[in-house]
Amino acid sequence: MVALWDSFGRVATDLRVSLTDRCNLRCTYCMPVEGLAWLPREETLTDEEVLRLVRIAVTRLGVTEVRLTGGEPTVRPGLVGLVARLVALRPRPQVSMTTNGTSLARLAGALRAAGLERVNVSLDTLRADRYLAITHRDRLADACAGLAAAAAAGLAPVKVNAVLLRDVNDDEAAALLRWCLERGYPLRFIEQMPLDPQHSWDRGVMVTGAEILARLRSEFTLTALPGRGSAPAELFAVDGGPDTVGVIGSVTAPFCAACDRVRLTADGQVRSCLFAREETDLRTPMRAGADDAHLAQLWAAAVRGKRAGHGIDDPAFAQPARPMSAIGG
Repeated sequence: MVALWDSFGRVATDLRVSLTDRCNLRCTYCMPVEGLAWLPREETLTDEEVLRLVRIAVTRLGVTEVRLTGGEPTVRPGLVGLVARLVALRPRPQVSMTTNGTSLARLAGALRAAGLERVNVSLDTLRADRYLAITHRDRLADACAGLAAAAAAGLAPVKVNAVLLRDVNDDEAAALLRWCLERGYPLRFIEQMPLDPQHSWDRGVMVTGAEILARLRSEFTLTALPGRGSAPAELFAVDGGPDTVGVIGSVTAPFCAACDRVRLTADGQVRSCLFAREETDLRTPMRAGADDAHLAQLWAAAVRGKRAGHGIDDPAFAQPARPMSAIGG
């Protein structure tokens, strides 16, 4: 087995697999209200191709965790069957999913039965009017029902991811935390990142991790916890614990030096960093008949070229051509 080492000594063991670039929401920081030009169906990896590439990652390249993302992964047909096939791989990877939760009331039980272990659910507000303004869809009740269904099905821990937008929902930090604590959902706040297709991200109006912590500390006692490792979130015990809250400061407090992630897009491109401007095509050689060994070599070479950091603070930084919905979280 060949480990996915890069030239800075990091080892990628966590694979994020985008199953689709499509989504049933239109979050303002992710895509325009009219949507995007979706990948043509023939360019999207089939279930067999996803399974083959993940098998190569697990059996030849040392990947131990697989996170299914999108777009919105639950809009992909056959998701439950694909999960069952992924967890049947040996050695068995940990398989989880990031979702907006709107379909979990319908799918959570079947996904858990198929072997999915846990979910992260995006929820930025508790107010229906704000949810509609942010997502352009009236689906707050569905998202909340999805969270409850995931917890009932045993997809634990059911984590909540929230992005605070200035003058939109940035007054809800404490309310979101209190709501999650009452229901046993670990909450992670994520700084808004420059991954929107409109390229309208403005660091000057981004709600920073420091601001988020200040707002939480107005109502809670937070104690920083050690031992972060490669986890993206800095964790804090809430009011002495055991409950925690996390802040993912991708922009102001990057964790690139400990990053253990690699990404596979829905059209079969390897990305060594969320903000990478380079990709390595696995779909074309795979469809041309490349064997597993060759595909593994291409994948390993892609990770070896990973940069030291995302470079957002570099004056020459430029957003990747793909938006978040086409990369996978």
